[in-house]
Amino acid sequence: MVSRASDTSSSKVSRGSSITPSIVLDRRSFVVLSRARERAIRLSQRRWTRVSGVIAVGLVGGTIGMLLGGRVETPVGPADVSMSVRPSWNGGTTLELPPLGSLRLDSHWGPVRVQAQVAEVHPEPARKLIEDPSGLDRLSETVGGQVRHGLIQLALRSMAFALVFGFLAGLLVFRSWRRALQATGTAGAGMTVVGLLAYFTFNPQSISEPRYTGLLANAPQVVGDAQSIVKRFDQYRAQLAKLVGNVSQLYTATSTLPVYEPDPTTVRVLHISDVHLNPVAWSVVRSVTQQFRINVIVDSGDLTDHGSKPEDKFIDEIETLKVPYVFVRGNHDSQDTQEAVDRQKNGIVLDDGKVVQVAGLNFYGVGDPRFTPDKTTRDDNVGAVQMHAEGARQAAVLRATGVVPDIAVIHDPDQGAAFAGTTPLVLSGHSHRRATRMLPAGTRLFIQGSTGGAGLRGLEGEEPTPIEMSVLYFNRDTRRLQGWDDFRLGGLGLTSAQIERHLEPDPDRTLGGPVPPTATPSGTPAPGFSPSATPTATPPRRD
Repeated sequence: MVSRASDTSSSKVSRGSSITPSIVLDRRSFVVLSRARERAIRLSQRRWTRVSGVIAVGLVGGTIGMLLGGRVETPVGPADVSMSVRPSWNGGTTLELPPLGSLRLDSHWGPVRVQAQVAEVHPEPARKLIEDPSGLDRLSETVGGQVRHGLIQLALRSMAFALVFGFLAGLLVFRSWRRALQATGTAGAGMTVVGLLAYFTFNPQSISEPRYTGLLANAPQVVGDAQSIVKRFDQYRAQLAKLVGNVSQLYTATSTLPVYEPDPTTVRVLHISDVHLNPVAWSVVRSVTQQFRINVIVDSGDLTDHGSKPEDKFIDEIETLKVPYVFVRGNHDSQDTQEAVDRQKNGIVLDDGKVVQVAGLNFYGVGDPRFTPDKTTRDDNVGAVQMHAEGARQAAVLRATGVVPDIAVIHDPDQGAAFAGTTPLVLSGHSHRRATRMLPAGTRLFIQGSTGGAGLRGLEGEEPTPIEMSVLYFNRDTRRLQGWDDFRLGGLGLTSAQIERHLEPDPDRTLGGPVPPTATPSGTPAPGFSPSATPTATPPRRD
């Protein structure tokens, strides 16, 4: 019995000792597995960190390379066109045609936009193209292939630079050839995705639905309507050739003009008038101001249509022109319009007979005494005789001060003609037809056309009113007009452009004295008129 009890007790001890190591082993296995799992997670996180780092570096390097190297210059007809790629939220293609403006096509979707700009027009090939009637036909056969060749070059060059800069970025950041090659692959993959995205989202209809800014803003007929282009691509090629020909004509006309070099002896004045709320005018004015290095812009009135408060937003564009903007009120401009111009940093309002010096020239001006935004206003019955009489009274006040301004700015030419003998030059507008004539006593009356194409009024005739403006050249020492360039752009279609130069035959002529004023039929001031204040000279204003 003792022996059995002893055996039983021994057996229990033996079984108990075998359970304890098993529990310890399980705990150790759990700890080891947990540590291994944590290590695997850390290694995985590090691996994804490295992978994401390589991807980020490759994409950044590839993007930098694409932007730096993604540009080519290719011949298109008589012009050299510069093509480049730029980052964009919604892709598309932009064609810059300075000074005509720009053309935007929703050609594709993606993070890059294709931008093309006319870099140079070769005068001799352009001349041959214009003179040879069959030149446009030959051009229509080749221009499509030239553009396609340029786009292929652009794509290959962009890819090459993206790969090179992706490799260099990887090598610089990771200092590892393997990682640098991985970054290169990432850059190449990114460019491939962009290319495929552009390819699969390419919209051939975008050719027939362009968006214009600048001088081409109102000329959809330049590229025809959607139906004709989709059905007959040959006609589109002909339209494209015609557009290139028109651009060539503009550049050729510009290149044949004598050049006024930017020297201290010349002051350039851009004379505009009757913008009539046409936003296209700002693009034209901005281009001419930049290309001809204008010192001061003179607006002889009718900047707006109704002189209302909402139109003040349109006036804010004046500040973007970056040069002094001299303004007189027209019969479509209200006092609110005048105040809105005066609030611009570069706005200079002439009114109440003041003489202001700008860019070395002395300007005199008064606003139009009428306010006739439409035919129902009471001052619309004021005629030419009454306007001349009002001008004669204002000229008499100016003459009494002994001040002889270099330029008088008067909106209505009938009113401006009364200033003969008081100033060498009178600038006006109002009639929407450009003209100039020498008044008695040595004063030139310069009537500007409509820089806004007369706004909506330009559609009232059989043909659209052309956009017109002039660059006037003054001798800085004598402050006399030496010559001027007249710009004329073909109405709302803007399919033609003309620049003409004129020289002043006797710039240093003397004024021959006052011209007797003409009274109104009644001998009394016209309705709503009040005599102008005595002119006063103000301190010179910095440009």
